Amino acid sequence: MPRAWQRMLSGRRLDLLDPSPLDIEIEDIAHGLARVARWNGQTMGDHIFSVAQHTLLVGEIARRQSGDIDRRLGLALLLHDAPEYVIGDMISPFKVVIGGSYKAVEQRLLTAIHVRFGLPPALPAEILAIIKAADHGSAFLEATVLAGFSVAEARRFFGLRPALPATVEKDYLTPWPAETAKRRFLERFAALAEV
Repeated sequence: MPRAWQRMLSGRRLDLLDPSPLDIEIEDIAHGLARVARWNGQTMGDHIFSVAQHTLLVGEIARRQSGDIDRRLGLALLLHDAPEYVIGDMISPFKVVIGGSYKAVEQRLLTAIHVRFGLPPALPAEILAIIKAADHGSAFLEATVLAGFSVAEARRFFGLRPALPATVEKDYLTPWPAETAKRRFLERFAALAEV
């Protein structure tokens, strides 16, 4: 039978068919996401634009759109793409091509991650709506600043441009080295864990 598990640097062995929350470590997530490229690496800059950096940008957008973010929403925002530390970041067009199999694996992993870090297996609709709106806002900015989309094209696929101060936008849309993305991801997690 083919191997269906991934060995993590922590030594954990994560089964993709039946992921256990006990095999999930935040350091593995941060390490992996800091090395997974958004947009299949088709972005400008000296470094990849990582999924770890994307999740932090999504959180920043959500805070500005929704005001106060409690611990639960903050964790949900930070971990919304966490399964990608194992399965990579599939671009949306490819997800359409392969259909439901990818989504099923992604959902099993996300459920285990939620349980591991004290979130409900399925998030309430209002939290999912906040995440989706901020994720679309992040995609708009990434598409226009880093991935070569025109504003009109990005608007058609992702909606309106979110409002961010220029300094925040410059910071979050300048691709960071992997170790910086990992460190900032872990710092955000630690801040949320202390609440």
